[in-house]
Amino acid sequence: MLPKRMNEFLRDLLPEDVWQTRRKEDNGLVFIEFTSQDVELLHRLQIEVDNLGPRLVVCMWNEREPQEIGGYLVVDNVAMGLPAMGGIRLSPDVTPAQIHNLARGMTMKNAAADLPFGGAKSGIVASPNLAPAEHTAVVRGFAHLIRRYIRIYNPGPDVGTNDQDMKTIAIENGLDAALSKPVDMGGNRIDQLGAAAGGVVIALETLHREAHRLRGLPQFRNLAIPPWEKVTCIVQGFGAVGANVARLILEIEKQKKTAPQIIGISDASGYLYCATGLDIELLLALRDINPLVTKPYFLAHPDGPDSDCPTLKFSSARDDLLRESAFAFIPAAPQANYLDVDEASRPSMTVDKMGRWSMIIEGANTYSPDPKRKAARRRMERQVYQERGTLIATDYLVNSGGVIFAAHERLIPTPPDLRIPAAMLGQRAAVDQWLADHAQQLTELAEKRRRAGEQKRDAVIRNNMIELIDGLIADEDALPCQVAERISISRIVRRESHRVASEVMVEMATLPANCTVQDAARVLVEKNTDILSVVAPDGHVVGIVTDWDITQAASRGKIEGVKVDEIMTRQIVSCGPRDSILDAVTRLEQHDISALPVLSPEGKLLGVITANLLATRTLYRLLLGEQQT
Repeated sequence: MLPKRMNEFLRDLLPEDVWQTRRKEDNGLVFIEFTSQDVELLHRLQIEVDNLGPRLVVCMWNEREPQEIGGYLVVDNVAMGLPAMGGIRLSPDVTPAQIHNLARGMTMKNAAADLPFGGAKSGIVASPNLAPAEHTAVVRGFAHLIRRYIRIYNPGPDVGTNDQDMKTIAIENGLDAALSKPVDMGGNRIDQLGAAAGGVVIALETLHREAHRLRGLPQFRNLAIPPWEKVTCIVQGFGAVGANVARLILEIEKQKKTAPQIIGISDASGYLYCATGLDIELLLALRDINPLVTKPYFLAHPDGPDSDCPTLKFSSARDDLLRESAFAFIPAAPQANYLDVDEASRPSMTVDKMGRWSMIIEGANTYSPDPKRKAARRRMERQVYQERGTLIATDYLVNSGGVIFAAHERLIPTPPDLRIPAAMLGQRAAVDQWLADHAQQLTELAEKRRRAGEQKRDAVIRNNMIELIDGLIADEDALPCQVAERISISRIVRRESHRVASEVMVEMATLPANCTVQDAARVLVEKNTDILSVVAPDGHVVGIVTDWDITQAASRGKIEGVKVDEIMTRQIVSCGPRDSILDAVTRLEQHDISALPVLSPEGKLLGVITANLLATRTLYRLLLGEQQT
């Protein structure tokens, strides 16, 4: 009954008129949509609008009995391209604000990964402890809800969902409607491959190699850089990322005979620490039996003076791992607030009690656009980076391996003959048989995508680490979080400046020229827009009508029976489908208008570019600044 609670949550937050006018129903499926123009309404949902987004926020649920399913979708920014990508989180406590934070992280991560896709995230309001059949039914129902947004959103797995859930979505909506699918669908099985963990290890290797360049900064003047085989790491969290970091370091050791040492790990049951290194093979073997490994490792490991680690420590206080010292600290637990200067925010550890680390490499998602959390992050970095001399590699510069692997399920398209026939969608048994019949081709496609994803990940993350150090050296006052944002936003700007109008335009509401002003007002309300095109019988655009035009007409007297061509603007400011985004932004700015119709050479309407979509005020300045430099 969780969606009913979600329903009540929204009723309490939204005005009654909004609840009534914004609800869109489709055979029992209910959708309430908001855009970045709905600043006050989104504020009620604890989402703050800024110049990057969000572009679209959707609250949606299924009112049909017997099972009610619901959740949220946030498409944050699509400047890098369509569709926007981001995982599906499943939790009983998921909120629009939480999904927005995660979506912004995906905007920054996809840009940092130099992927031609925007950032988004979705959440299912449901218990993570459902029986397997119930869980699958919930995911299947959510697939029906997000089907409406296939063009602008591609989901992947997140906390509470996995690759089998993406298979369920693909069975319902098509192979290209979900990411990180199993191999039998040509997917890239992100967790099994350790895609994100691989990025962490590459970041560690690159930063170790490049760290000497930081010695020009006062706080790093005495930075000690041990040989590669003497590098020590502590890892907070031994789940999909943390355990795969350990596995990959073990593989490096076996292949190259030299590798860093993992001297500390934590999980939900506690933490382990051994100054001479933990036995990774034993840790991984224990994890195959039980996901909580710290206490079983301690009990299984011989102690005493003859032990290979006579000082092995175990504590049930898992966060005390952050008191231990190492060359590198790797946050890899679902705890965004791992460090803070203030105990009131309940971090894993306060800065004054943290161990001595030369660098922090964030394997966990930590980024948030919330102004208070960004301010807290800056306070933390001033003490950790500027005063203590600990380099911080921001999460989305490091852990984008998963989304890079997933993105190659779109970058290397599914051949037409390997797409599930439309008539078969929704029929699990038939789809499973179809997949079995095409198993070899799909496996080959999965391997091709894996190799391409691995190559892209390695190159991107190495480059990100070099750019991070370049940016910190170039601006001694800059914090790592600020340089990381510059890296991502500069890529968004470069991408945007090379795109054309047809790539970002959306559908524009229209009205025949012989309609009345009342007809125009009704269309504006139904389409939830403030502007529409007036179209002649031959399809040519002959004018523009806005809500302001109607308001002005009403202020002059009665509008009943008045034709729309009497109040419309006949001088149309427009652009062509091949005009650059910079040209479009410039026209919006120069004419101080909120929308720019995109017309064919013959004058027929193709779509519209809105100021909301382009975030003009900031993007315009960024584009100009990019050109000047």
